[in-house]
Amino acid sequence: MVGGGVIQQILRRKLHSPSLATPVRSWLSSKKAHVEAGSSGVRAFALLGAGVTGLLSFSTVASADEAEHGLACPDYPWPHDGILSSYDHASIRRGHQVYQQVCASCHSMSLISYRDLVGVAYTEEEAKAMAAEIEVVDGPNDEGEMFTRPGKLSDRLPQPYANESAARFANGGAYPPDLSLITKARHNGQNYVFALLTGYRDPPAGISIREGLHYNPYFPGGAIAMPKMLNDEAVEYEDGVPATEAQMGKDVVSFLSWAAEPEMEERKLVNGFQMDIPTISRSAPSSVLQATEMVGSQVPQAGSRRGELKSTA
Repeated sequence: MVGGGVIQQILRRKLHSPSLATPVRSWLSSKKAHVEAGSSGVRAFALLGAGVTGLLSFSTVASADEAEHGLACPDYPWPHDGILSSYDHASIRRGHQVYQQVCASCHSMSLISYRDLVGVAYTEEEAKAMAAEIEVVDGPNDEGEMFTRPGKLSDRLPQPYANESAARFANGGAYPPDLSLITKARHNGQNYVFALLTGYRDPPAGISIREGLHYNPYFPGGAIAMPKMLNDEAVEYEDGVPATEAQMGKDVVSFLSWAAEPEMEERKLVNGFQMDIPTISRSAPSSVLQATEMVGSQVPQAGSRRGELKSTA
């Protein structure tokens, strides 16, 4: 027991001696630093993992949003969107031709009559001639029977189907919407319609499209029943403008924009006149005053010879 106590005292003195304490403290410090460095590394990897997870989650959400609502449309510089800009009436005429030859077989424009086109895209004689090409069921006559007659200016543009059921049956269950107000009925309407018409492409790898549908990233869900309709030279423009896909898309959107908002030019004209009234009101008094001073400075003074004017210097 005595020997053991002596040995313990010797060991305690050695441990507390300066020569041994410094190495021990250094070793303990290095172990602590190593542990802290390891903890920092773990925290860094945790933060990095959280960041990557968030980025992947954001990408997944963005992809899901695009798949659900459609790809965001680019903003195109429509010439009639300016504060005082007007429609391109030549483009409206070409756009009506595209609608008539490409779109009218499936889509109606039930709010537009032939007389609406007069002075906008056609002369009255041209509109009458177009209307006369269709047959309209009218009546009853004096005998109580319905009859057909040539169309006239007051008639609406013809509808491709008798009713919605017939339209769905002819289009595999899909119902082609009426286009009278389409650029107002869709969010970002003009850009959406143009992007949709010109945005058909092959589906990306891993995406399968059901038979009878077509891939278009701008359409909600990415699969649309309407096939690509605008192909180069699908129509032959009367004015000789090359009928490219983009040109036809621009023209038919111009026509549809006018159809949805035919009063736009008149409204802009009225608003522009109202904006100019304060300017005229502010400038009128000073202009009248300047004119009065000018006339007054040119009145001959008493005693002066006829024709001599008072100096304004």
